[in-house]
Formats: sequence, structure tokens, C-alpha cells
Amino acid sequence: MWSDAIPLDQIRYNEQGLVPAIVQDHLDGTVLMMAWMNRESLAKTLETGETWFWSRSRSELWHKGATSGHLQKVRSLRYDCDSDALLISAEQVGDIACHTGERSCFHQVDGQVSPPPADMLSQVFGVICDRRDRPNPDSYTCKLLAGGDNKILKKVGEESAEVVMACKDDDKDAIAGEVADLFYHTLVALAHHQVDLRDVYRKLQERRR
Repeated sequence: MWSDAIPLDQIRYNEQGLVPAIVQDHLDGTVLMMAWMNRESLAKTLETGETWFWSRSRSELWHKGATSGHLQKVRSLRYDCDSDALLISAEQVGDIACHTGERSCFHQVDGQVSPPPADMLSQVFGVICDRRDRPNPDSYTCKLLAGGDNKILKKVGEESAEVVMACKDDDKDAIAGEVADLFYHTLVALAHHQVDLRDVYRKLQERRR
């Protein structure tokens, strides 16, 4: 079990007895927040399977989400090569980690609110959804979406066949390119049918178990 793999006494805490803990989404890798842990909060995190931190301003432990309901269920916990930083992979209940109501505390770019980067498929899916919700007549994605299932699924079928042919030819570069095309057109189909990519990730995660 992951909680048995963290040696509390081997973690290198700073002069204040603290270690930085970065929390990321367990599905798409989005960095949700950074907070501080001491030995006690780390022990409670390992014991309960939910994140506990140390508040430097209040000088007390705090259970993330205990008041808001936005708990973080720990899926894995790692420490770095110097044992002086923690990386927590977590399921964010309510999909809100920031006290402002944003998904991630790292949502500001030049004073503007902007979603933090996730994995590449999630980023591409975000652009596709933006085209769906704010159409641009010059956009290829918008033209696909405007054509509905007939146009979108025709492309999915064509790209699937091209993946097969590239694999038959054992052309690695062509395989990568055709799979990228297939991924893109499949993401368009998901967006058209209002299916969240994270729901696909959840299905994959269930099957991995």
C-alpha cells in the first residue's frame, strides 16, 4: 500500500519542521495546490488517506476540505530525490482546490484567470470545447462540429483506417501522426456529445484496477 512506503523519519523537514507538499490531480496531472506539512500532518494524511497540512499563519493542523467539503482523497504519495519535497496525487472532491472557487490555486497568468496546464490530451480537449462554445467560422474544429455526427464520425472512421494502414506498414512516424489525428477527431466526438474527457480517464482507471 502506498501509505506504507513513506518513511516519516527519512523526510528532510526544514528548520521549522516543515516540508512542501504539491498536490496534483490523479487523472490529468493538473497541479492543484501547494501547502506545508509537518511530521504530524503527514502521519495523519497517511493514516486517513486524505490530505492534512500545517497552517503557518494559524500554527495548527488543517484537514483540507473539512469545512468546504472539497476533500482530497490521496491516490499516491511520493517524495523527491533529496527527500525534502512531497508530491501527492489526489482525487479532488468537487473539482475545487482553491479557496477562490477555482479548480487550481495556480490559475493566474498576468493577472488573468486561466486554467493551469494538464496533460496534452486535456489541453487539446479544452481548445475543442472552447471552439464548440465560442464558434469561429474559420476553425476546422468548428466546421467539424457544425457537421454533426455525419461529418465527425466519418473522420473518426477514416483516421482509424489510416492508423491500421500505418501499423501494417510499420512506419513509426506515420503511426504517431495517424494516432494523433485519431485522438483529435475522437476528442471532437466527445465534445460534440458533451462527454468530459475526464470521464474517459475514470473508465480507464477503473479498468486498470
